[in-house]
Amino acid sequence: MHVLSRLKLHCGNVLRELLKNKILFLMLTPVILYFIIFHYLVMPGAYVAFVDFNISKGIFASKFVGLANFEFLVKNGDLWNITKNTLLYNFAFLALGNVIQIVFAIMLYEISSSWFKKVSQSVLLLPHFISMVIVGVFAYNMFNFKTGFINTMLVSLGMDRYEFYSDPGIWKYIIVAFKIWSATGYGMIVYLATIAGINNDLYEAAYMDGASRSQRIRYMTLPMLKPTFILLLLFGLGGILKGSFDLFYNLIGTNSVLYPQTDIIDTYVFRSLVGQFNFSMGAAVGFYQSLFGLVLVFTVNLIVRKIEPDSALF
Repeated sequence: MHVLSRLKLHCGNVLRELLKNKILFLMLTPVILYFIIFHYLVMPGAYVAFVDFNISKGIFASKFVGLANFEFLVKNGDLWNITKNTLLYNFAFLALGNVIQIVFAIMLYEISSSWFKKVSQSVLLLPHFISMVIVGVFAYNMFNFKTGFINTMLVSLGMDRYEFYSDPGIWKYIIVAFKIWSATGYGMIVYLATIAGINNDLYEAAYMDGASRSQRIRYMTLPMLKPTFILLLLFGLGGILKGSFDLFYNLIGTNSVLYPQTDIIDTYVFRSLVGQFNFSMGAAVGFYQSLFGLVLVFTVNLIVRKIEPDSALF
């Protein structure tokens, strides 16, 4: 009876909240419907990863094959390497990318000239809309052994050409640089909005107390940005095994020399299943990536909740 009464009380509170803010909840309806239709109703479809899918029979009438669809991921012993590469690249994209986005957001906010601020934000945002195909062409013209811009400059300076496409080690830095270049402008918008939402009276009070600009950034802006940073980090961890296929494929292509340090799950699966239209194997990869991301989000959220409860997702 106690549990039932608490449930009724909770439902009453929810109903009152809905009635009180009905316009706001109405505005959220499209987003809620999107997640229900495309993220929750389709969840039983994950079962396709464990069957030999036959389109005429449907998912649940197809033959159950257990973990057979996962075998191609492990049969060549590449699972650990591609998982490690995907994790390290995405950790670099998340951590380094967010730090750089914070730096640029603070720099833009501190600029006093409004026209220069708008122009700078537009220039930084532009790379987000450039196709990775164009980025791949740009990289090829930059690093090509014979006609690349860098090697042309090296020869003109009397130095030897450098074989970029034969050195796997250097490409991890090139890939991270291109990713950050592409994502910085779009990602900093969230941090810029957070900074703009900080009460300006706090900055004025700090200024009156003699705080310098660097001190205001260090002791006011950065602490205010910490919850947003943690939140975006936790959201990003959910897709930590889902690599940027378009970036990697257009930069690396089919150059097997670079695979040891540039091959990720998405590119490996593409090469493994090219020529095959196999729903089950593709679903198996998606299931593996999602399960890993789910466990990681729960783990990191647990750590965050113990260190700073207010910044945890749940």
